[in-house]
Amino acid sequence: QKVKDSMRVLLPVLLNKSHEIYDKIRAILLYIFSTNGTTQENLEKLIQNVQIENDSDMIRNWKYLDVPVISSFAAPQHKYPRRDRSSEETFQLSRWTPVIKDVMEDAIENKLDSKDWPYCSRCPPTWNGSGAV
Repeated sequence: QKVKDSMRVLLPVLLNKSHEIYDKIRAILLYIFSTNGTTQENLEKLIQNVQIENDSDMIRNWKYLDVPVISSFAAPQHKYPRRDRSSEETFQLSRWTPVIKDVMEDAIENKLDSKDWPYCSRCPPTWNGSGAV
């Protein structure tokens, strides 16, 4: 299941005194990875509340590996809107559907946005959908 409010799940772990500092740093990094970055204010609050000011470079240095630690938005923004596939029958081990499946289905149905997909030409008006163009 997708975590709806990850900060609500994260805070009890970070404030628990029995967890090691490195485990708390891992939890903060998992939060940053899952949200595709966080704001500077949010990161500062997390570091101060957990009291890891001396080890905060372990989190900040991920930017040198091209991980967006600090971003201008707090939640992930997908460029391509995802379809709701909750009612589809899936295999027991299937966890997600790649974005390319949505893109290909939209290409077949001729629903791609011409601004985002300029090289995917529109089908001629006489096309009946019976084959590839």
